[in-house]
Amino acid sequence: VMEKQDLQDSIKPQKVEFHSLNFNSTLHWQPGWAREARDTLYFVQYKVYGQSTWQNKDDCWGIQRHVCDLTHETSDIQEPYYGRVKAALAGVYSNWSLSCRFTPWRETMIGPPMVTVVHSNKSVTVKLQAPRSPYKRKRGSKIPMTNYYDLLYQVFIINNLLDEQHSVLVYEGKDKVIKIKDLRPGVSYCIVAKTYLPMLDRSSAYSSRQCIVL
Repeated sequence: VMEKQDLQDSIKPQKVEFHSLNFNSTLHWQPGWAREARDTLYFVQYKVYGQSTWQNKDDCWGIQRHVCDLTHETSDIQEPYYGRVKAALAGVYSNWSLSCRFTPWRETMIGPPMVTVVHSNKSVTVKLQAPRSPYKRKRGSKIPMTNYYDLLYQVFIINNLLDEQHSVLVYEGKDKVIKIKDLRPGVSYCIVAKTYLPMLDRSSAYSSRQCIVL
């Protein structure tokens, strides 16, 4: 009996947590410390906070990987959810390992905007596109994150003659097309942008750099 208890403890999943970007939400965990961990199978359930019954996630029932996509199951973005995982090895099942409470609207990370740069001889026009959620409109297009949040765009310019780290904020607001004027011909500039969420005081990562020489 003791050995079974040891095995149960040694395969129990660790660090069960949600990772979420633009409402694409996955449950991640780490294997227990059993040596035969690669033969371990995992079983995932989820529920809305306050519900009494757990739901099985069929695609993540008896899997070997350490991640499970729960985007569809957490689509009511204001609701708090839990996930939990148990492991099985050689006919022995671990106890469940529980995630922290996860509320998509509050906790998803927002991605950077898509940035397109068009330049004339002394100015640059920056076009921004909000990141998209996985949820679709009736016509099939993905709903942008601006539908769910009051997002601002932050646009930064990096003058490559100067220090690489020296980016200057040239715009913050909701416009999707921004014109940056009075730039010097023959100089290489890079544009990066972030989305900023004032209500939660949270910024995205930087977009990938768009560099031009005027």
